[in-house]
Amino acid sequence: MTHDEIIAQFGPREAMEYDVVVVGGGPAGLSTAIRLKQLAAEKGREVSVVVLEKGSEPGAHILSGAIMDPRALSELFPDWKAMGAPLNQPVTEDAFLFLGEKSALRTPNFLLPHCFHNEGNYIISLGNVTRWLAQQAENLGVEIFPGFPAAEVLYHEDGSVKGVATGNMGIGKDGEPTENFQLGMELHAKYTVFAEGARGHLGRQLIEKFQLAKDSDPQSYGIGIKELWEIDPARHQLGLVVHGAGWPLPADTYGGGFLYHAEDNKVVVGFVVGLDYQNPYLSPFEEFQRFKTHPNIRWYFEGEEGAKPAKRISYGARAITAGGLLALPKTVFPGGALVGCEAGYLNVSRIKGSHAAIKTGMLAAEAAFDAIAAGRQHDELSAYPEAFEKSWLFKELNKDRNFKTWFKKGRTIGSLMTGIEQKLLRGNMPWTIHRQQPDHERLKPASAFSPIRYAKPDGRLTFDRLSSVFVSNTNHEENQPPHLTLKDPTVPTRINLPKYAGPEGRYCPAGVYEFVPDEATGGKSERLQINAQNCVHCKTCDIKDPTQNIVWVTPEGGGGPNYSGM
Repeated sequence: MTHDEIIAQFGPREAMEYDVVVVGGGPAGLSTAIRLKQLAAEKGREVSVVVLEKGSEPGAHILSGAIMDPRALSELFPDWKAMGAPLNQPVTEDAFLFLGEKSALRTPNFLLPHCFHNEGNYIISLGNVTRWLAQQAENLGVEIFPGFPAAEVLYHEDGSVKGVATGNMGIGKDGEPTENFQLGMELHAKYTVFAEGARGHLGRQLIEKFQLAKDSDPQSYGIGIKELWEIDPARHQLGLVVHGAGWPLPADTYGGGFLYHAEDNKVVVGFVVGLDYQNPYLSPFEEFQRFKTHPNIRWYFEGEEGAKPAKRISYGARAITAGGLLALPKTVFPGGALVGCEAGYLNVSRIKGSHAAIKTGMLAAEAAFDAIAAGRQHDELSAYPEAFEKSWLFKELNKDRNFKTWFKKGRTIGSLMTGIEQKLLRGNMPWTIHRQQPDHERLKPASAFSPIRYAKPDGRLTFDRLSSVFVSNTNHEENQPPHLTLKDPTVPTRINLPKYAGPEGRYCPAGVYEFVPDEATGGKSERLQINAQNCVHCKTCDIKDPTQNIVWVTPEGGGGPNYSGM
């Protein structure tokens, strides 16, 4: 049944009116809502604000390393420590390693560029910080609707954004309403702020509709994969931050691993791979598993003789925007704005985005509040990008604007030029290096490479995808239309399998895609099977598919991972 047929049968959707609708309950969206309510209280005005969050609760879908620079949080809540914000473990030591297969060379800290220093920063669970921000937002009067994904952008006749509509609930796999059917609702606003995170479903549509990226470099992405462990106290060093580059990735592939020692003998271990990699046989998930086997990394997980074995607690994956300032689209359009990783404010050189998310949310809120106070609505909030260009965040991102582009030229040149730019020139470089290709165009045919043979997981330090998805607490209502859609269902077997050796099964970190024998041909050919229930909403498939045939859309509300402590 089509959308129009559903409306015809069940009637128009209920509509709710707000001053500002915020799509996404992460740090950027919640900071937008909080700042709006703070300004309203300061000025003695009423401003109605609602936040839509597709996860079962704020923080359920939030995944980051994470080391947090508290600068923006201190602007939002100067007394955040007294308020109990969960930033409890300051960084005590930085270690940057260049890894060979069995070797490790530590760079002296005095040689590290400023972007690799973490003095004054905190090892955190960004999910816990998000839950705390949600509580502060509710205390200020913000309405938060968890489990309600925004599925559609609504427009006025003049083309300006009117608001959003949530998805219908209770639609079966066949597209027909079930006995649990519930019509979605419309939320109208004077301004709608989109804060869905990297490769947002609606943000992608808005960028295309309003041609927001026409004057920008193509956006670049990475996939970040992370596990949370509890390790032997004897091998735990509170506040230690380890970053590693080199093995197991080839020199022409951007990426690296990290190890953060958090509270209570917890260690965060993770790996980032730039999604501009060229070899279709490469698997970011398997490279992460290999990284953990390096002698200097596995040592932390082996423990002392007789100690309680280290235990993996949780797993997750998420795409990150990595293009920086040069790939930043125009962030405003009639009736709305993009904030945080939706736009791409993450500073990839620092591997940090939460401070940028909070800051841009605040800037957008201030522009929206002033517009509403002046009696405006549905126009462009030009004060927001103007304020950004005058902010400390712009200066920070401008200093690091070439970082990812240099690494496109390989690890050696990337490391050398980053050192020159950041250490010798202190970010005041006279040149700008632009990118021309989006990530999916960088993938080369499989005929140019040999298959990579990855070791089988041992179930103690290394794991397979399905056991990993299990500890991510991922769940979707099975009787619903697939949220991983194909523009052309013939493309995977007609193009991707013969030309690229079926990369879908390797770039996905959750076992969503697999090529299986096609019963219709008696097993003589293969078909692509999509296990949508495994999806952790990382968006990698939407980004890396070489034919751009896969489109990620919002599933039924509350579905996906339920990260704990991540």
